[in-house]
Formats: sequence, C-alpha cells, structure tokens
Amino acid sequence: MAFAVRETRGRRIARWLLMGFYAIAGIAHLLVAPAMVSIMPHWVPTPHLVVLVTGLCELAGVVGLATRRWRVAAAWGLAAYAVCVFPANVQHAIRDLGTGTGLPIWYHGPRLLLQPAIVWWALWAGGAWPRRRSV
Repeated sequence: MAFAVRETRGRRIARWLLMGFYAIAGIAHLLVAPAMVSIMPHWVPTPHLVVLVTGLCELAGVVGLATRRWRVAAAWGLAAYAVCVFPANVQHAIRDLGTGTGLPIWYHGPRLLLQPAIVWWALWAGGAWPRRRSV
C-alpha cells in the first residue's frame, strides 16, 4: 500500500514559506557562525563545526522540500532538527535574559513557545503528517 498526500494550495504555500525560513537560517548559520556559536550550550562539542553543519542541514532540507522524491524525508529531517536545536534556543534565552543585554522576553518567549509549531509545520508542509493510506 502506498501513502499519498495531496498537496493543496495551502500546503504548497506553507512548504515554500518554510523553505524560505530555513534558507535564510541556513545562510545565516554559514555567514554569521560566530554569533551562532555564542548561543551554543557549553556541552556541545566543537560548536563552530556544529553551527556550520546545522546550516548545511537546513539548506539540504530546503533542497529536499523542493523535490517530490525527497520531500517527506526532508520534512522529517527538519522536524527533528527543530527539536535538536531547542537547547540552543533555551541557552540563547537564558544568556540574553540573564545579562539583560540581549534580545528581550517578547522575542524569546514566542520563539520558545512556537518550537512545537515549527515541528508540526515541517511535517505538515512536507507531506509527512498526517499520512493517509491509498487504496
């Protein structure tokens, strides 16, 4: 039995918006890596390399979402990626809010609260979830 997800206009728009979001983030990881390294939790080994690899993963996800063959795999990969970078987002909030010199709570609060929505967005826009069995 094959699985099929019909791509509606809304899903296509959501996919292209997600691709834009991750393209910008991936390029930022490559161009401003030192700023990204500064928000990494202390327990992450080789943080500069991790930032560069995550940028490349984001860009690979964009390419995958653009192709019919790799779309679902890219959706799962970007959803997992959003889960994996959550500790860095928390670290960023702790650092900024603890010192009072960074971005304010109105930036970090929504960013942290919306992380599950980003996971869902990747899965839905990429056609990974919900999946229906075709007959």
